[in-house]
Amino acid sequence: MTTVGFIGLGIMGSPMASNLLRAGFDVIGYDLVESSLERLTGEGGQVAESVARATSDADVVITMLPNFPQVEAVAFGEGGVLDSAKPGLLYIDMSSIRPQTSRRIAEEGAERGVRVLDAPVSGGERGAIDGVLSIMVGGAPEDFAAAAAVFEPLGRTIVHVGPAGAGQTVKAANQLVVGGTYALVAEAIVLLEASGLDAGLGLDVLAGGLAGSRILELKRRTMVERRFEPGFRIDLHHKDMGIVLDAAREAEVALPVGGLVAQLIASARAQGHGQLDHSALLKVAENLSGRGD
Repeated sequence: MTTVGFIGLGIMGSPMASNLLRAGFDVIGYDLVESSLERLTGEGGQVAESVARATSDADVVITMLPNFPQVEAVAFGEGGVLDSAKPGLLYIDMSSIRPQTSRRIAEEGAERGVRVLDAPVSGGERGAIDGVLSIMVGGAPEDFAAAAAVFEPLGRTIVHVGPAGAGQTVKAANQLVVGGTYALVAEAIVLLEASGLDAGLGLDVLAGGLAGSRILELKRRTMVERRFEPGFRIDLHHKDMGIVLDAAREAEVALPVGGLVAQLIASARAQGHGQLDHSALLKVAENLSGRGD
């Protein structure tokens, strides 16, 4: 498999496509943003004028899109991936969407001779650039094995977690933990600063103990400095928390802390911070204590 059709060249998709090019794959990209296409061609990729063109000559198609409506339009629409795929195509959706959409794509793909994996990622823009994403994959084991060479340039932790839709459920759990951790780190900063302490020093200590986390490792300094350039936007995490709550309803479980995290993220969005990094939950924590701007 040497030709990859890549649909969705945004913050995550563009560096992922670049890593595939560096690994020796031929990449045919499609996006609605001209600058993303120019970056791809500048790195040696090809540009497709449609989803059909990106799909028809590809051995593998990857989609990296904002939400399930866009994925469904690209997968099921006239001239879409399933409509344009040659027999045996491996279709890997790496977007973060609801599990039921992933299961539907897999079912319809099977009817058309298309192998389908749902493979959402974690690691943000930095992880995409460095090729060290965590990739959680749902689908048939043999299709996961066939995709190994494609996943290798993109991620460091690549795990087959179950049948179709399982990758999306694991991603929902990931976003639950990430959102909750950001909320607690934000509250820790508010507590430390309100107590007259150096929050940076305090978080340095926390990062080296049992409270340590990847978020503290990567984001504690930018949070203390109030730098919220987006690696992963509040708007997208808000969408993901909706997936978390839908998955909980489908599984018939209660996630009380998850519900609170979803409301905090919704509050950040309502306060106009949707385009900021999800570490901007610090702004919500400050406002609740009357310490905001």
